[in-house]
Amino acid sequence: MTRTSARILLVEDERAQRDPLVQFLSSRGYTVDAVSSGEDALERMGRTTYDALITDLRLPAMDGLEVIRRAHELDEELPVLLTTAYASVESAVEALRLGARDYLLKPLFLDEVERKVGWLLAHRALEQENARLRRALGGQQPGGEIVADSESMQQVLDLVRRSATSRANILLTGETGTGKGLTAKAIHLAGPDADQPFLTINLAAIPQSLMESELFGHERGAFTGAKDRREGTLRAAGSGTVFLDEIGELEPSVQAKLLQALEEGEVKPVGRDTAVRFQARVLTATNRDIEAMVDDGSFRADLYYRLNVLRIQLPPLRERLQDVPPLVHLLLQRLAAAMGAPTPIVSAAAMRALCRYPWPGNVRELRNVLERSLILVDHGRIGLEQLPVDVAGKASADMDLQEAVSQFERSHIAMVLRLCGGNRERAAEELGISLATLYRRLEKLQLKGLDREQEDP
Repeated sequence: MTRTSARILLVEDERAQRDPLVQFLSSRGYTVDAVSSGEDALERMGRTTYDALITDLRLPAMDGLEVIRRAHELDEELPVLLTTAYASVESAVEALRLGARDYLLKPLFLDEVERKVGWLLAHRALEQENARLRRALGGQQPGGEIVADSESMQQVLDLVRRSATSRANILLTGETGTGKGLTAKAIHLAGPDADQPFLTINLAAIPQSLMESELFGHERGAFTGAKDRREGTLRAAGSGTVFLDEIGELEPSVQAKLLQALEEGEVKPVGRDTAVRFQARVLTATNRDIEAMVDDGSFRADLYYRLNVLRIQLPPLRERLQDVPPLVHLLLQRLAAAMGAPTPIVSAAAMRALCRYPWPGNVRELRNVLERSLILVDHGRIGLEQLPVDVAGKASADMDLQEAVSQFERSHIAMVLRLCGGNRERAAEELGISLATLYRRLEKLQLKGLDREQEDP
């Protein structure tokens, strides 16, 4: 969201306060609608969409807190800045509880107003982008929403954002269970052709004799059993996306034909003499060492270079253990909902064990462990006794108990900060510690600057 596209609703009953703010914010490129009462503000919100709301606390008839509450009934994601000359701890806490992101004390300093408004809008844009990516990342695969607290997964999401609008071929690599298919779906949904088909072929599950027909199509009677004409996946996807999983399983003869199809933008169905155009974008994935296959000649080097215009490497879960606690919470919510059961809590000991386990099967294995634990849950709580013996009893050779505890603490604080919208005062209250203690923990755990969303405005 650019500054010039942002529309702000200002609620201020004192003209001497209202007019200078309107003039100042307008001079900074914002579109500002100003009203003098909460009733007028809600009437405006009923017919206009706003990017931010600035409201005074004390207003005639309907006060600022009621304005915030009712505004969020209309738009629960609307960022709100509360201004007041009569601040109290109770009013500030209540405003934050109702959804205000921040507050300013009067008299207002215009540079401070500009800084706060800029932060509100940047935060809203980030939330909208994250929500879009969460929909993309979690919409199709059960329990599959990607959690990206770790730096390595943040880099993956950055590549998803950057690559989504292009038509370049992308090669996704990583171990089984790291989310390659989910990431491919995210790239598709984040792009301009998200309304077009997203078709997946697991090449390891298709007999080699049918591979060419599956990809390129065939004419009726082209071979025994071809009773009907088949369009083929590359054409059936239209201008959407074809995701070829396990690309390393493609036999050499079909590799050559796929290369030709990608270079010329057309395919020749089995049993047809002439080629036909296709428009789909092609994404591929493998958990094999594709470079080694190129070296030993089992995979064509020219096809590899054609597929590997951009490469996204999905890190194994053992290299991003920081993501384990939020993944546990997310997966348990989804699994419990699917089972019609309440979401259980996870004991500190169980969470430490989950954070210490190396997860050779990655997120897929974590999901299976949690599904098993949910079946065995005792009084709404998952403890060590509900975990498999190998998970509960073994730790990574690279992480001792103290490191695991620190990892859990770091992830938990990061998650609370995210849920509190980056507001550290609110996060400290949720964590049950003082603000000074929170700052010390942020420094010790190297959380300062981890995510802009968690930075003070």
